[in-house]
Amino acid sequence: MVADRAKQWSVSALAREFGLTAQALRFYEERGLLTPGRIGGVRVYDYRDHARLRLIQKFRRLGFSLDQIAEYLAQYRAGQPNAAQYRLGLRRIEDRLAELRQMRRELDETIGELEAMRGDAVARLRHCEAESAAPAA
Repeated sequence: MVADRAKQWSVSALAREFGLTAQALRFYEERGLLTPGRIGGVRVYDYRDHARLRLIQKFRRLGFSLDQIAEYLAQYRAGQPNAAQYRLGLRRIEDRLAELRQMRRELDETIGELEAMRGDAVARLRHCEAESAAPAA
């Protein structure tokens, strides 16, 4: 684990590892989500930035905003997390779960409506095809 903590990444190496652009890393830095050091004026990312970037990508995938991610990361920069910080994190998770559950309900309703429309369209199509296939009287 000591070797991992000593490892450093350039902008291009970290961007490549995470499938991002250098501009994305700079954007995260501007937002205060990453705090690279500098060696000779060149940005250098350490294991903390690497771990933060992993969390950023995870939280983005889960639908959290950059402001929410920044708030979460700020808790851990301040030192050891405490009960209030865990409560805040839990509240954010519960809020996101509620949003996703509402979206699922809305999607289920939309799917039901579309399936009904599809069934109606299939029935009408079959009726039209049957009429055009029937001999003229």
